[in-house]
Amino acid sequence: MTPSLRAATVQFQHRANDKNYNLSTMERFITEAAEQQIQLLAFPEMCVTGYWHVRHLSDAEVRALAEPIVNSPSLARIRPLAERYNMAIGVGLIELGDDGRCYNAYAVCLPDGELHVHRKLHAFEHPAIASGDRYTVFDTPWGVRMGVLICWDNNLVENVRATALLGADVLIAPHQTGGTHSRSPHGMKPIPQALWQRRAEDPQAIEAAFRGEHGRGWLMRWLPSRAHDNGLFLLFSNGVGRDDDEIRTGNAMILDPYGRIVAETWAAEDRMVSAELDLTLIPLSTGRRWIYGRRPELYGLLTEPQGYERDARSARFSTQPTGRGSR
Repeated sequence: MTPSLRAATVQFQHRANDKNYNLSTMERFITEAAEQQIQLLAFPEMCVTGYWHVRHLSDAEVRALAEPIVNSPSLARIRPLAERYNMAIGVGLIELGDDGRCYNAYAVCLPDGELHVHRKLHAFEHPAIASGDRYTVFDTPWGVRMGVLICWDNNLVENVRATALLGADVLIAPHQTGGTHSRSPHGMKPIPQALWQRRAEDPQAIEAAFRGEHGRGWLMRWLPSRAHDNGLFLLFSNGVGRDDDEIRTGNAMILDPYGRIVAETWAAEDRMVSAELDLTLIPLSTGRRWIYGRRPELYGLLTEPQGYERDARSARFSTQPTGRGSR
C-alpha cells in the first residue's frame, strides 16, 4: 500500500434531469482536482441525473433517465478522464441493470480502466428503483482497498462494518442529505428556502444553518463513528442547495480512521475539499484494533430476522411507530 493518497470530495447543486449540465460541472471539478494532483475524487449520489425530483416521475420517466453501465454515455465522459489524470473518480447515476430493473448506483472509474459499481442497498427514492444486494469493495492501483456505501447505506452500522471486514481502507460515502423532514423529534428538519435564496446577500445566515443541527450537527452524531469504529478513511460527498423542495446542506468532508475531520466546508456553494490521506494511521487506529477483538460466535443475532423488518421505502416513509421487537 502507498503510504499516502491525495483525495478530494465534492458538493455541488445538480440540475434535475440535466445530465449535460451536471457532467459539465463534474468535468470542471475533475480538471481542478487534476491540477492539485488528486488521486481519488468523490462526487455525490445521483449527481448525474438529479435526485429528489425523481420521486415525482413515472416509472417510464425513471427508466428514461437510467443508463446501462456497459455503454453509459455519462460514464463515457468520465472514464477517459480517470485514465488521463491517473485518478479514481466516483459518480452517482441511475443504472438500468441487465435484469431490466433500475438502481441508484455509484460507479468508480479507475485509471487502469477498471470500473466498479455499487447499487444502493436501501433504495427508497422511487418504487421503480430496486435495492442492491451486495457490498462493493475493490482493489486499486495504489494498493488501497476502497468501498462504497450510498447515503442511507451508511446509517445502518452493519453495512460499514461489513465493508470494513471485506478489507476497505477508504469508504466513499456519496449522499443527498441534510435539511430533510425527519419524523424523529430530534432528527433533521428543513432548512428555510429563503436562507438559500438570500445566500449572496446574507451568507452568514445560510452557513450558520448548514453548520447547525439540521446539517453538520446531525452528521456529527453518527458520521465520525463510522470512520472511528471501523478504522477507515471516509469521504463524505453531498448535494448543496435546493433539491426539489428541500435544501441540501453540503458539508463535504474527509474523516480519518480516528473519526477526526481533516478537511471540510460549510460554504453555501459548489465546493471541493481535499486532503492527504496518511494511510499509515490505519493499522494502529482504535477501530482497526477493536476489530481484532471481535467475537463472531456472539453475533448470530445480527443475521436473524426479528419479525419487524420493513423494506427500504416502508422503513423510510412509514408513519407507524417502531417497536422493541421480541427481545
